[in-house]
Amino acid sequence: MVKHPAKPDRIYAEPLAEVTDFVFDERVAAVFPDMINRSVPGYATIIRMIGLLAAERVPVGGRCYDLGCSLGAAALAMSRGGAGRQIEVIAVDNSAAMIRRAGQLLQEDQSASKIQLHCADIQDFPLKPAAMVVLNFTLQFIPLPKRVELLERIHQALDPGGLLLLSEKITFEQAEFEQLFSAMHHQFKRDQGYSQLEISQKRTALERVLLPETLHSHRQRLLQAGFRQVETWFQCFNFVSLIALKPNNHGASGDTPEHETSHGGSGTRD
Repeated sequence: MVKHPAKPDRIYAEPLAEVTDFVFDERVAAVFPDMINRSVPGYATIIRMIGLLAAERVPVGGRCYDLGCSLGAAALAMSRGGAGRQIEVIAVDNSAAMIRRAGQLLQEDQSASKIQLHCADIQDFPLKPAAMVVLNFTLQFIPLPKRVELLERIHQALDPGGLLLLSEKITFEQAEFEQLFSAMHHQFKRDQGYSQLEISQKRTALERVLLPETLHSHRQRLLQAGFRQVETWFQCFNFVSLIALKPNNHGASGDTPEHETSHGGSGTRD
């Protein structure tokens, strides 16, 4: 079997005459594992916990979606978490380059044999009933007016008691925290070997493409979409991951929104 080792990310290592908008093309697909782990603190932890969530919540024969799957890391984690239970994992991304690369990588992993890859726009991809849906640093790339519609579709597709895991880069209402966590994130990337030039050029490439919001905005939108329980289970600096639950038929999930709490973590696209 031919192996496809990840390459180091040097896309922004040299000065560019013009920094164009960030796209998930062949260059990004080739270096994405290195890029994401050196850019998003705690990314590997989030992926591992997605597998644990699938093991805990997805029943025998259950269906899972990884929407905006990139190279399929979350899909693979869910597949492993549901090992032995004949679960169905569907991974969707609108980048042909990312889907091609994901296919190469998943061929190298026996636990990925049940993962279905689709090159499609998640905004209109048909969703079947599902126990678990993952949006792992994906919603931030969806146009703001379209985000609630996508979440409503996900809520409608989820089985009673199903869950959505939503990971995002966020902004802060308090300027002091925005400055502090942005500085800490930049220092994290420097510690990972990125130069100031690389950090600056990538930030410029992303500024019109990745549109972060506050944690409060995300929570309110999830409630608007129909979810009734939303919790922050992971946060490191300006990166968070939420779990939103769909009430089950007999109301065990609760009919009243609960207060959200944030838990510190050790650690998207960014």
